[in-house]
Amino acid sequence: MATTTMDLRRARAVLGVSAADGPEALRAAFRRGVMANHPDRAGGDAARMREVIEAYGLLKAPPAEHRAAPASAPVAAPSAPQLAITPTQAAFGGEVLVTLAGDRQVKVALPAGLRQGDTVRVDGAPLVVRVGREAGMMLRGDDLWLTAEMPPSAARGGRIALSTPAGPREVWIDRRDMARGVLRLSGHGLPARGPHGTGDLFIQLRVAEPGVSGVRVRLRAFQAAWAPQASAL
Repeated sequence: MATTTMDLRRARAVLGVSAADGPEALRAAFRRGVMANHPDRAGGDAARMREVIEAYGLLKAPPAEHRAAPASAPVAAPSAPQLAITPTQAAFGGEVLVTLAGDRQVKVALPAGLRQGDTVRVDGAPLVVRVGREAGMMLRGDDLWLTAEMPPSAARGGRIALSTPAGPREVWIDRRDMARGVLRLSGHGLPARGPHGTGDLFIQLRVAEPGVSGVRVRLRAFQAAWAPQASAL
């Protein structure tokens, strides 16, 4: 996928939605954009298709991720302490060591399926979850995103081995996937939790420079991060 700088205004323009539109309107606009620009359809445009996917991923993220601080404001109320976790921990949960006031450290058991902005209570005090990047992975709403560099020969299609939350699997990449620049694995994102449904895993496909074995290099850290968790399921 080509690297672009897309803000919220541009993303809404790409999908033809407004800031007032809800999730259903956003999904409908995404489907229309995919149908209109799919490379397999007459008049399809692979570059425009990638823009539609990028715009949808950006707008689908929780509003808190988009909100900018006001230019000027009165004295703000103290914000809740934050708990920084990785996409792996967001998906699977597990134990983390949290440092509280007075340098006191407490082990906290995280539930699987934490989202950006969720609250975890430690000794009665709320901690706001912040999910960072990890080994080429990032979280957008309920979905996990991974960038994979493919060797030039992948343009003809082929198989790659991935470790996903559901366990190791081989994925077939065809020419259409390479033209779109992204592969979607439904149901392989964050698990369902509370009001949130199961997310998807999006693999952004990039062709590496000739002579670079990109897929193994870029996916090695991803597999190392997921494999121990997946094998425990």
